[in-house]
Amino acid sequence: MSSTTKFVAEFCDIIDSYGGRDKVMKALCYSAKLVAGYHLKRNPELAKRYATASSKISGARATLRLIDDIPMIQYALEYGLGKNEPDRIMAILGVTANIVDLLYYPIEKICWLSEHKIVDVKHADNWDNANSVFWVLSVYLNLMRTLRNFWLNQEKLNRSHELCSPTNIDAKSLAKHRLELMSIARISLDFVHAVSTLPKGYLWGGKLSTFQVGAIGTLSAGLGIYQIFAKRRLCK
Repeated sequence: MSSTTKFVAEFCDIIDSYGGRDKVMKALCYSAKLVAGYHLKRNPELAKRYATASSKISGARATLRLIDDIPMIQYALEYGLGKNEPDRIMAILGVTANIVDLLYYPIEKICWLSEHKIVDVKHADNWDNANSVFWVLSVYLNLMRTLRNFWLNQEKLNRSHELCSPTNIDAKSLAKHRLELMSIARISLDFVHAVSTLPKGYLWGGKLSTFQVGAIGTLSAGLGIYQIFAKRRLCK
């Protein structure tokens, strides 16, 4: 089997999963936004077309998230108080993140219902702002958990270096550690994007241009897709 055939087969497997398909949709959404931002003044008509494509794909992703509550509730129940976490800090961050996500999903649904005029929602702008705040909190807590996990793994690797030569350290452990570093970069990009959706006056809320948002989102999605491929190869 040629390398191209293998890649296509692997890519098809990835888009068969919800997470993989969402990453690809995210890449399409933000790459279209990137093009729209680039052509905003150069070719407004072309920019408008790409902005429409980005908006439609973003809407499709939001619609697919409407049923995310069920797996989120199941995950939160299975996670409990984080007794399987390596330390108390990770457990506290995990429980807090689950609580935030359990509140975030219903708020996002209310915003979706309001946007599509399915129900009349009073003070819709306040709900949109609350949605942005919970998105920021969710991404921030995810970033803190990833940083903590990276630090704990780094300590393990340092101890391994002291006990044996670097060549004897498990190659998979090193590869996973590098992927964790990539997760930090990806989630940091998501955090920058999430904060930009806050109302003006809060940090850098409303200060990023369409081109900048498109670039951040495209890079984040690209890193996410690469990680999926890399993790699959690690499991082989």
